[in-house]
Amino acid sequence: QVQLVESGGGLVQAGDSLRLSCATSGRTFSSYAVGWFRQAPGKEREFVAAISRSGANTYYPPSVKGRFTISRDSDKNTVYLQMNSLKPEDTANYYCAADYRNTDYIAGIAPHHYDYWGRGTQVTVSS
Repeated sequence: QVQLVESGGGLVQAGDSLRLSCATSGRTFSSYAVGWFRQAPGKEREFVAAISRSGANTYYPPSVKGRFTISRDSDKNTVYLQMNSLKPEDTANYYCAADYRNTDYIAGIAPHHYDYWGRGTQVTVSS
């Protein structure tokens, strides 16, 4: 079982930056591809970013590409989501998710591609 804990959310103004963290303990995180998703009230869970086991492969949707960066630190068993130039429409609860992979590709861009989920961290961007 992989337990994921997100942190780093908060209330910021439009144009500000935040860095979210997704940490785990126990199993070796480097065997897992990781994704970030977000969900606003009344909306479906939306894909935000994905990273492969080694960190060599990443993928972003057009809505955040160029503003968000996903990275990982294997020594710290942590995956990060650096969010720059935040917009009010980025307001949501942000979740990290992980899936065991024996290849160095991202797990996917849909929630069902991931087996393990954190409880989320709230990001609120005011205009």
